[in-house]
Amino acid sequence: MAQDLPSGIIAGISFTGRSGGVVKALSGFRKGHHSVPDAANAVTNAFLGKICATELGEQAEALFQKVRTGLGYKRKDLALALTPPSAELTTKDFTVGIDYALDEQDPARYRVTQVMHGLRSGELVRTEEFAAIFAAAFAEISFGLKKGTRVEAMIDLIEALDEENGLSVTYPADCRECLIRVTGVAAEVRCTGATLDMVFPRAASPRELMAEFAAVRGAFAVSRELAGLIG
Repeated sequence: MAQDLPSGIIAGISFTGRSGGVVKALSGFRKGHHSVPDAANAVTNAFLGKICATELGEQAEALFQKVRTGLGYKRKDLALALTPPSAELTTKDFTVGIDYALDEQDPARYRVTQVMHGLRSGELVRTEEFAAIFAAAFAEISFGLKKGTRVEAMIDLIEALDEENGLSVTYPADCRECLIRVTGVAAEVRCTGATLDMVFPRAASPRELMAEFAAVRGAFAVSRELAGLIG
């Protein structure tokens, strides 16, 4: 369960949620005056920053108010910095960044990435108030491997285990990353050598995602070397 995770590990976890839309649907886009971008670069993303200012501001302000009232924060406990196409909410317990950027594969669309990091309290994450604020907000977890590891070493460790241990691995020929399946965990677990990432089939609250991360940590305990990667 999430309550089994030490505070040091919780602090090393970041949560990511993604959404997006059509550029010409943004309130700042003026039909007949503006053109839909045909490439994603510094110039066109600067343009996006101008036309998404209203949506970004409303989204960031709504989050500010939900966090302030939901967690009972005082003025000194949190601050919002708005610099389109990005915003950052900094609180005494965590930070949330919101970034708008053009979709590199389809510049006629934009993507919104929301990342929470720097959590200082596992107890806060487990509260109903926190879960309600961030319900269905995130679908990915990233955990930085402090010691790092070679992807090949990770593959070898898992392949050396018996099948009944509940871990299996797949990987490309160049071993640039590997995908780990953990019995009972719905998320796809990816190791890049620098990070251990989890991609979930649906968005959820940090509390729910942390419970799955704790399950992966528990599965890794079958091997001293694997356990040492997370801590």
